[in-house]
Amino acid sequence: MDLKQYVTIVEDWPKKGISFKDITTIMDNGPAYKYATDQIVQYAKQVGAELIVGPEARGFITGCPVAYALEVGFAPVRKPGKLPREVISQEYALEYGTNTLTMHKDAVKAGQKVLIVDDLLATGGTVEASIKLIEELGGEVVGCAFLIELDDLKGREKIAGYDIFTLMNY
Repeated sequence: MDLKQYVTIVEDWPKKGISFKDITTIMDNGPAYKYATDQIVQYAKQVGAELIVGPEARGFITGCPVAYALEVGFAPVRKPGKLPREVISQEYALEYGTNTLTMHKDAVKAGQKVLIVDDLLATGGTVEASIKLIEELGGEVVGCAFLIELDDLKGREKIAGYDIFTLMNY
């Protein structure tokens, strides 16, 4: 299935000069959403994933159905103040300034094989911070799966050394 036909390109959103890749038009098409999920599920099986981690919010949209299909757990990575129990945090650089991600301190067990699932690999900052959180808890990142990779932003370079699976490249 050619998933690109289900991605809507929105020019100049959220700001002028950005060509936004909208995945909601994959999600609202049952066969396309199932196909994309099934492809990531197959990859997750190949790498032996025991837990799926997804950064908010689109990592929830793409990661939860994968966890469900595999009958494994899902752990969210969120912005500060969004998780109710004790958390660990990781700051990461943005183009201008920094951001922080958090994860429950008990979300990953030592030695657990973890697959990070998100909608988009752009600069790699979010996934790199997620990797650091998982590894701080003793998890083993066995792969990173994305619906879309934006090649020109070189996020792959930031997470070199980790297995990367993408369904579409722009």
